[in-house]
Amino acid sequence: MKDISKKQWIKFGIATFLYLLFTLWMQNAWLLLGIIVLVDIFLTKYIPWGAWKRSKNPKVRNVLEWVDDIIFALVAVYFINIFIFQNYQIPSSSLEKSLLVGDYLFVSKLSYGPRVPNTPLSFPLVQNTLPFFDCKSYLEWPTWDYKRVKGLGQVKRNDIVVFNFPAGDTIAVLQQNPDYYSLIEQYGRERILLDQAFFGEVMYRPVDKRENFVKRCIGMPGDLLEVRNNKVYIDGNITEDPEFMQLIYYVETTGSLLLEEQFRLLGISKEDRRLMSIHPDNNGTLSYIGFTANENGQFNPIYRMPMTKAALEKAKNLSVIKNIIVEPDAAGGDLYYPVDYRTGWTRDNYGPVWIPRKGETIELNEKNLAVYKRCIKNYENNSLEVKNGTIYINDQPATSYTFKYDYYFMMGDNRHASADSRSWGFVPEDHIVGKPILIWLSLDKDRSLFDGKIRWNRLFRMVHAD
Repeated sequence: MKDISKKQWIKFGIATFLYLLFTLWMQNAWLLLGIIVLVDIFLTKYIPWGAWKRSKNPKVRNVLEWVDDIIFALVAVYFINIFIFQNYQIPSSSLEKSLLVGDYLFVSKLSYGPRVPNTPLSFPLVQNTLPFFDCKSYLEWPTWDYKRVKGLGQVKRNDIVVFNFPAGDTIAVLQQNPDYYSLIEQYGRERILLDQAFFGEVMYRPVDKRENFVKRCIGMPGDLLEVRNNKVYIDGNITEDPEFMQLIYYVETTGSLLLEEQFRLLGISKEDRRLMSIHPDNNGTLSYIGFTANENGQFNPIYRMPMTKAALEKAKNLSVIKNIIVEPDAAGGDLYYPVDYRTGWTRDNYGPVWIPRKGETIELNEKNLAVYKRCIKNYENNSLEVKNGTIYINDQPATSYTFKYDYYFMMGDNRHASADSRSWGFVPEDHIVGKPILIWLSLDKDRSLFDGKIRWNRLFRMVHAD
């Protein structure tokens, strides 16, 4: 110990202080064993950590120097990605126009507190599948239980939140949209398991390796939420719509097609422009909605496209537009949560449904069991079955259940084109990833590099809740 320099002691002191702060933050006493490693790295040096630097072969030193740098970078990225922030790209239009397809975000893990990973041994910067190799990017052992360390705040109503897809606990690899539970309702479990050529392998994913989704938190734990005619009510009180909320409208022109400049004025991407009247098969739908054909059975050009309130007002002022009708509710169409129980709830009229809160107890009956069984079984890891009309939880008869987690109800701002909690249910607290805080890049896939490809007005814009 006498040969240890003052400089070594200073480096050791700084490293140990920072490591102790990290251990205190993690609230895990086992991490204190890491101080033994710090002692050897900075002081005793019994393990030759940098032995490769003394190699007489310059090529060996050069290669190992690259390896050392790569390993350090991967470890640094791994810890930054888990505990501080991660990059996220908006893949779909479910939050338009609040967040756009092609927005690249920094998602803060500190906002709600970072989670200790369920699968600690995983490759950084990929979610669940290694590119090119098409295999899992993580090892299934060891696995850790859910734990979230202290953050800067809690999820609040109207926050835009990144979370792991709850219904992604089980997937059919080749058919992941809709989710596995909707596939079971449509095709049956046996068909899915037997027809691997179409559905692919059925596999389980840990919480932190389920796909990342981003939606707006509309319902908080303990809320009674209801959607009536596209309006959200909390505990019977109507809530204010997000500023950029969109609905889908059918837009009839006076006879001519809309121009590119008019689509851009309304903020309609090429993917969202559907000319319905061009297909005779749509005539019945258009008549049902309320449009009238001429004596030849032909319709004026009619588009199906999403618009915000501001875009709707602009559309009404265009002389080329004759009539605008909001898309009617798709009653009896798509499946809505819970998919295996007929509630009568639809896209535009959903609920009322109570959002589970940690420590709250509910009475179990047929409808409650349908709505909350995924929370009880899949998210809170209980066994659940019904025998001769009696509900058994963990092999014990049960007439009530007390929730272990808080849950949230997420919806997209693009209300008619968003698969959200209306489709797959509640988001448990252990699925919360973080909060988008900054758009650092935004690319418009409909435009070329010299025609507005980069949305300069969105660069380095903060992401705010309404």
